[in-house]
Amino acid sequence: MSSTAVRRTALAASAAALALLVTACGGSSDDGASGDDKAKAEQSAPAGEAGQSAPAGKTLTAAELEKVALAQADVKNGEVATKLSAEEDVAQDQISANDKACLPLVHVQGAVAQAEPAANVKRAWQGQKEAPSESKGPDGQDMTDVDVNRILLNVASYEGDGAEQAMAGLKTAVEKCAGGFEATVGSDKMRVTKVSGVDRLKAGDEGLTVDVGVATSGDSSGLMKLVVVRKGATLSVVNLSAMVTGADFEIPADVVDAQVAKLG
Repeated sequence: MSSTAVRRTALAASAAALALLVTACGGSSDDGASGDDKAKAEQSAPAGEAGQSAPAGKTLTAAELEKVALAQADVKNGEVATKLSAEEDVAQDQISANDKACLPLVHVQGAVAQAEPAANVKRAWQGQKEAPSESKGPDGQDMTDVDVNRILLNVASYEGDGAEQAMAGLKTAVEKCAGGFEATVGSDKMRVTKVSGVDRLKAGDEGLTVDVGVATSGDSSGLMKLVVVRKGATLSVVNLSAMVTGADFEIPADVVDAQVAKLG
């Protein structure tokens, strides 16, 4: 019987980061419940309860955002954390770009809310998949490829038309920054080589996905994917799982869907 070993290099190369930004301004509801009934339900529901959605037609407070941000009970796989590490918890003033028109994209990459949110909360999700490797170990033993996905989520509420303006700024950035730009996210500096692949999503009030090429070493380029959904909210995704290989990959849709569902 051959032994099984984990390819540590695959584990490191596949590490992913998914950044989620949400700008909540509320949606419509036709469930027939009165405002008093809804208020009582919101007050009695524990923070982070699975299945709870954002209240309609209002700018959410930080406490209300805690209730509609991703919780452990919302996902079937992986682990949800309510606090980010100091390295991951990037502040808005730690985001910059050599072209200001590209800043909305950099904010999404860094899991930082756009403009001036009324409130925001952050989450992290991490999961992994294992699959038999095509490679063999030094003694001919079977190997296992481990794909680790780490997702950062920022849920931020805005007043007035802040959600719509955030989405509009992202769409403009995609058009103006197609040829690439240079940016800083926290302590990391990056050179974006191209911005492309905008797809409209059938989720929320409006949505899009964006492919971002990032220079790694020499002439090599890695791949980031941004997903933005507005449902009285803006959902943004940055996945770094292909930064080493540059290969295409699938966004962990179950996690994205779980967060979108909680936004109502």
